[in-house]
Amino acid sequence: MSGWLPRNPAARRWLGLAPSYVVIGIFMLIPMVIMGVFSFLEPNPYGGVLPEGSFGAYVKLAFEYDLEDQLVFNPGYINIIWRSFQLSFMATVLCLIFGFPVAYYITLQPENKRNFYIYLVTIPFWTNLLIRTFAWIIILGRGGVIETPLLGLGIIDDSLNMMYSDGAIAIGLTYSYLPLMVLPIYASLEKLDFRLLEAASDLYANRWVIMAKVVIPLCKPGIIAGCVLVFIPCLGAFIAPNLLGGGKKLMLGSLVQFQFSSARNWPFGAALSMLLLSAVVISLIFYARAAKKRSLMEGDA
Repeated sequence: MSGWLPRNPAARRWLGLAPSYVVIGIFMLIPMVIMGVFSFLEPNPYGGVLPEGSFGAYVKLAFEYDLEDQLVFNPGYINIIWRSFQLSFMATVLCLIFGFPVAYYITLQPENKRNFYIYLVTIPFWTNLLIRTFAWIIILGRGGVIETPLLGLGIIDDSLNMMYSDGAIAIGLTYSYLPLMVLPIYASLEKLDFRLLEAASDLYANRWVIMAKVVIPLCKPGIIAGCVLVFIPCLGAFIAPNLLGGGKKLMLGSLVQFQFSSARNWPFGAALSMLLLSAVVISLIFYARAAKKRSLMEGDA
């Protein structure tokens, strides 16, 4: 068998990676190219696209034609895009606020108990996302787990109206993607040399100073990775906005789904997908640059 393989190590390496290149090309690159081509075509009123070149899908992101066929500014889709970034950023911050203490707590546990806590963190991933989001409807909804006791105790006199709001969507996104923040931060904290913390304590640094000056800088790669892993899927989320937002608080993911289904405007849906893809690429470039800068600093040290 080895006689059929090339002797050049580079050729052997390329041949070994060839199956992964094929999979990436078929399931990632080709669909992205198709989506990019669709975004520059005319929509078919009955679904699909017409083979006519047009920039109309991208123009529609910020403009529309009025009754006099004049192009005027329309902030509707801009507001949806802005809301998507706002809610994704909010969910990322909340995941960081809750995820960092959880990861730090797991790191402080004995090694024989850490795996148990990691299992607890990953348990939500074993349940379908749709079912988990439906659970939040029971918790946040009218007469739900939160509202009923408060009404019974007389703490509130009327419904809290937590459902179908940006807050409900942010809670759903935070719950859905919290493990993606905990795991990379834990991976960074696990490599932390706790003798550095003891040395800082010997130099009369309090807990807050140790956390700010020692722990957080050393686990910064995990924090950045966690933020990227949470922010990217939040941008494309559509289950939480549809269920917890009631279809009234659209985000990019739900808007893309609507354009490809009910609206039958495939080019506009493709243009929105390309916008979402651009945000993903920018986030990954930011992460790659931060990781490269970190590795260079460690090399100089």
